Amino acid sequence: MNILDIIEKKRDKKELSKAEIEYFIQKYTSGKISDYQASALIMAIYLNGMTKQETTDLTIAMANSGEKLDLSNLNEIIVDKHSTGGVGDKVSLILLPLVASLGVPVAKMSGRGLGFTGGTVDKLESIPGYKTGIDIHNFVKNVEKIGISMISQTLNLAPADKKIYSLRDSISCVESIPLIASSIMSKKIASGAQKIVLDVTCGLGAFMKSKERAKELANEMIAIGKLANKETVCILTNMDEPLGYAIGNSLEVIEAIEFLKGNMPEDVKEVVLELGAYMMKLAGKGENIEENKAKLLINIENGKGYDKFIQLVENQGGDISYIKDTNQFPKANYIEKIYSKEYGYVQSMDAKEIGKIVCDLGAGRLQKEDDIDNTVGIILNKKVSDKVHKDDILLTIYANSKEKLEQAKRRLLEVIKIVDEEIEKPKMILDIVKNVDIM
Repeated sequence: MNILDIIEKKRDKKELSKAEIEYFIQKYTSGKISDYQASALIMAIYLNGMTKQETTDLTIAMANSGEKLDLSNLNEIIVDKHSTGGVGDKVSLILLPLVASLGVPVAKMSGRGLGFTGGTVDKLESIPGYKTGIDIHNFVKNVEKIGISMISQTLNLAPADKKIYSLRDSISCVESIPLIASSIMSKKIASGAQKIVLDVTCGLGAFMKSKERAKELANEMIAIGKLANKETVCILTNMDEPLGYAIGNSLEVIEAIEFLKGNMPEDVKEVVLELGAYMMKLAGKGENIEENKAKLLINIENGKGYDKFIQLVENQGGDISYIKDTNQFPKANYIEKIYSKEYGYVQSMDAKEIGKIVCDLGAGRLQKEDDIDNTVGIILNKKVSDKVHKDDILLTIYANSKEKLEQAKRRLLEVIKIVDEEIEKPKMILDIVKNVDIM
């Protein structure tokens, strides 16, 4: 077996065997296959696609290319939650303590933000003292002790995926459904999940721009889950505008805390309840989705979700006085309100462009080693379909540079579109994909 034969086979639109895929992953991860040869195979996959069996074999081979987290000692069904990314997405901060308060164990390894999308780890680290870099032994101990731990990715999970992802980016082969699906699912399988709930975001601020493409990705990931014996549910959610009102690390943490106290933006509420209800179902905590949503709401009303968040923060070294009094969070030097110059209804606010503006304020990074500013960001005062009067506050900018503040003001006024006619409120849950034919 050699890489040239494998490239030729996929170039000619033939199906690769499990052994051929494993050979490629093993040799490429160890450096025995060159980048230019791997590029040729990745391009052939991009152009000719893969069968569901090929995609599953690729996923499993990547999951097995490095360390794997074993959570079997917890003696519980571990349900992992993952989002394909977006702007203002603070769902994990709210959802995971909430489901943990209902007896669903949460062992969550999250990533940092890159570009216009935020990362859960960055948001957690905006809480003074919170430690995301704890070792795996203590990570598991935390879950045993309080039912939840949220950390940064400390294991060398799916190193083949890291190499292939970087290669795809450099040869314009990112937007391939089999390659995206195998990338996401390989990390989920390697992280010890038995069942998986995926938030597949869709729209201007998401990787998948159309519902059709998002559903295609969801179908692929569910098929992988089925073949890998990992029950998977995909919730397709709207990411045309930012989720919630806050965009920026500490601002999103504050919004998450407020949510757990009962102050729930409607769009965030819809997404949290849908994902949470399915996490509970997969964990064996309730078959009825609407009843599960009611249980989640009860644990917001009685404060148990909020209490679990405090327990999580305290257990990982965070200063809970900031959670109990969010006014303690450091503030940006410049806080400026932007007012509407016209009357009408908010037609659109491009999530991707707003994410880029917040990134340029300093809340995001262009390279993984970049430092970020936890205090900067935007609070939206209006959302799509809201009525706007002249001189109403549209949004508030938090900046630490006068120059960046002025740039953000100019750009934001171009991004938010106001029209005369009424606009229908956007639907947040676009579809739910639970089962596919893998033949």
